[in-house]
Amino acid sequence: MSGLEQIPILSIILLSPLLGLAFIQLLPRHRASWLKIAAVATTLLPLVLSLWLYADYDRQQGAASYSETYSWVQAPLKMNVGGDWFFSFQYAVGLDGLSLPLLLLTSVVTAMAALAAVHVKKRWKSFFSWFLLLEFGMIGAFIARDVFLFFIFFEITLVAMYFLIGIWGYYNRERAANRFLIYNGIGSAILFIALIMLVNTAGFHIIETASSLQYVYSGSYGDILRNLSDPNAYVNLPAESAGSNPFALSETKQWAIFLLLLIAFGIKLPVFPFHSWMLKVHQEAPPAVVMIHSGILLKIGAYGLIRFGLFLFPDQAREWASVLAILGVINLLYGAILAFRQQEFKLVLAYSSISHMGIVLIGLAAFNEIGLQGALFQLISHGLISALLFLIVGSLYERTGTTELSQLGGLARTMPFISGVLLAAGLASLGLPGLSGFVGEFLSLLGLFESMRWVTVIAVIGIILTAVYVLRSVLKITFGPQRDSFAAIRDARFIEALPMVVLLACIVLLGCYPSVLIDTVQASVGGYMDLLLATRAGG
Repeated sequence: MSGLEQIPILSIILLSPLLGLAFIQLLPRHRASWLKIAAVATTLLPLVLSLWLYADYDRQQGAASYSETYSWVQAPLKMNVGGDWFFSFQYAVGLDGLSLPLLLLTSVVTAMAALAAVHVKKRWKSFFSWFLLLEFGMIGAFIARDVFLFFIFFEITLVAMYFLIGIWGYYNRERAANRFLIYNGIGSAILFIALIMLVNTAGFHIIETASSLQYVYSGSYGDILRNLSDPNAYVNLPAESAGSNPFALSETKQWAIFLLLLIAFGIKLPVFPFHSWMLKVHQEAPPAVVMIHSGILLKIGAYGLIRFGLFLFPDQAREWASVLAILGVINLLYGAILAFRQQEFKLVLAYSSISHMGIVLIGLAAFNEIGLQGALFQLISHGLISALLFLIVGSLYERTGTTELSQLGGLARTMPFISGVLLAAGLASLGLPGLSGFVGEFLSLLGLFESMRWVTVIAVIGIILTAVYVLRSVLKITFGPQRDSFAAIRDARFIEALPMVVLLACIVLLGCYPSVLIDTVQASVGGYMDLLLATRAGG
């Protein structure tokens, strides 16, 4: 350890986008170059600090390595029972083997997307303001350790994305933004109900002071997790009558909260059939925004499902493992088949994201350490690959004015660098060994094979279909006859080539040296889940 735990490093990372946002407000709105430089520089600070954190992270100490907790909101309640009653919400942030890789992914993809925002042609000041606010929300969602703090960050990402899509998107941008807001707004409402139920049951505990008793409804994730795992906590004591223990969380209530969480985060992931909103976003949002949406925001859905669904309600998750596996296979096959039928490259990638999120569900359904590692690896891998692919989409569209496969072809002649990176990203997406896509898919399927062999066999069909639609799309773009109008187009500029090289290097690194990620996940999250399951079994 280098002493980083002695300073509020997480708060510095979290607040740096807001400082950059404030600085941008001081710049003239017509100075596009100044605004772009300021935005890119702002995203580099979280990236550097996240890399430093990742290198300094103590894998044995785990979640205790970095955490910050400050009193935030204490709302007194008027009750007819003696003692002091209040709701307590904290500014609590922390890291473990689940959130640290996602924090680093967020920092990398956001910095690369800031470079890709060179394609933005209007209202640069407003764009980068919402862009940095979005980064603030994403970082906060991954490090928050209070349920309502998490919810606030979750909502910030929704608002920022709505304006980024609706103002800077393509022809049907407003329709795409409205659909995004409606679906995710419904998911947020469902999530809020689940969190309220959690705070009013598992969040309740009593604090004894020298002068009185304090009855606390806490939003602390740590308090909720400890209470759910403690057989002597109020939430686990049986309610013999309606009024004897209002804090008891019966099996029916546990199932209700688990299903609410599954639906809320399933919309965000997205899980079939809650996916239609995502297609419009991928098709209409500007490339830099889609890089973030596909590369990071979809992962918040999976992160929430793991953090709040699997970790808090492992019994329900284990009983529904077969349902999660079936939903994963449906996502995998449905997305792959529809991707094969598309003639527009952005829609190919949109359905591909649905398909690859099915692999995440398959890894979670395995409900063992191998499957969980595979799911987390797939999240990071897909975040990098999808961000790279949509970065390339932006470069293609700027030069050709289209992403229709029938209109493209032979671009390897005039754009050998972009075509080569596209081919490498496609090979990573289809799971070629030596690239990151292979590791996540292999571990997820290997974990599921222990318990559901036939489901795994069916899932392999989706992997085969992935190779088919990826090669079909990539080869149509790079090879074949070239239109005369494309003969003079130029290859990647430095500002485009740099993020492509960085993202591709990360993909190759994880493919050739997967332990750089697996070691962090295994030592922290794997042990965390084993301990939780053992505690539940003992209770």
